[in-house]
Amino acid sequence: MHRSLWLLEVPLVPGVQPALEGEVLADIAIAGGGYVGLWTALLLKEKDPACDVAIVEQDFCGSGASGRNGGFALSWWAKFKTLTRLFGQEAGVRLAKASEAALSEIDSFCRSHGIDAHFTRGGWLWTATTASQMGSWEACVRLAEELGVGPWRRLGPEEVAERSGSRAHLGGVLDTSAATVQPAALVLGLRRAAIEAGVRIYERSPIVDVDRGVPPALVTSRGRLRAQKVVIAMNAWAARFPELRRALVVLSSDIVATNPIPDSLEKIGWTGGEAITDSQLRVDYYRTTRDGRIAFGKGAGKIALSGRMGPEFDRNPVAGRDAEADLRAYYPSLDGASITHQWSGPIDKSMSGIPLFGRLGGREHILYGVGFSGNGVGPSLIGGKILRSLALGLRDEWSECPLVEQRFERFPPEPFCYLAARVVRGAVVRKETAELRGRRASSIDVRLAGLAPAGLEDK
Repeated sequence: MHRSLWLLEVPLVPGVQPALEGEVLADIAIAGGGYVGLWTALLLKEKDPACDVAIVEQDFCGSGASGRNGGFALSWWAKFKTLTRLFGQEAGVRLAKASEAALSEIDSFCRSHGIDAHFTRGGWLWTATTASQMGSWEACVRLAEELGVGPWRRLGPEEVAERSGSRAHLGGVLDTSAATVQPAALVLGLRRAAIEAGVRIYERSPIVDVDRGVPPALVTSRGRLRAQKVVIAMNAWAARFPELRRALVVLSSDIVATNPIPDSLEKIGWTGGEAITDSQLRVDYYRTTRDGRIAFGKGAGKIALSGRMGPEFDRNPVAGRDAEADLRAYYPSLDGASITHQWSGPIDKSMSGIPLFGRLGGREHILYGVGFSGNGVGPSLIGGKILRSLALGLRDEWSECPLVEQRFERFPPEPFCYLAARVVRGAVVRKETAELRGRRASSIDVRLAGLAPAGLEDK
């Protein structure tokens, strides 16, 4: 498997954990060793130290999306309009504030557990790189301003260009609460903390089935983990379950990273640690690193039929060249910048861009948390709180929050979803290519692009 820059930088301490073999018992079994699974395990042990928690991971914890993302630790303020539409103003404000507070909680957890996750609170610039993108943030930001909430700071065009180090950025707003992390350092730090807390982790153990009986079990080719409750925290791999197949569409996201160029970053003025995105549907997202690299990603590269992911979800050279082309277009004057790393990863996108939590097929003993839609670094902590409360049968603000058992829009059945997604993606590419070249997109492409599911930002 091709590894991300992040995973190559961080040693696996302690080493790879044993595979699941034979019949094993636990109180709670978690499928997936990424952010959501690890936070759930840690919070379970914090609430009930006697609880026997075990994680089953197909490779090693963090090898999936949690060790491959861009490292943007964002709240849900960019989804504030969607939150209030789905759940009402009071709940929308509560969830957005909780997601912002989660970022400080992650920072505090890392400090108290000696995890050097490179947590840098430089804020997030939501920008426009074409005239058609200008004001994409306006409805979301204005609603927050009307309610007197939110971390938004309006910036003039000059400040956006100065902060981003590029005149390609025509306008934008700053979310002052946002941070960046080294994604693998965070997830592998959580892994170490979980092991120290007594969580059993079984690695190199791909799950081939989930026994939905009572009690349920996670089944691998060499073993079976039976527990009172099973938690599905598998990111895009959860699309394999019939109950979740139409809740998610699986897309790839592709990242390139430069060699360290701190002097060039100083020269162009991008020194504040800001995370940046534009307002495309195939979003460009980029940030700097502690050693002075640029990591530049582009979303929605490939579509998975029925959630089946091929090698292009691991590394896609063609999509990597697309990401590099946008990097060069935004930063044409970078001295000595070359691409040293390129990788891909999967995104489990829900129709609304908001994650989904509940009981699989209504079964009280099998729980799930999926659909983080490319923004899981920060909200995964909330996911862990929800799944912890559901697994322990608690009645609290998390088990009863509106994210649980929410009614959600479903994607069409396969193969129609895959075919429709390809048509819509083609329209998005044509529309945004025309806009980047200063041309008017066709009305058909504009209408088709409007059918794309929401992502990191409100549509």
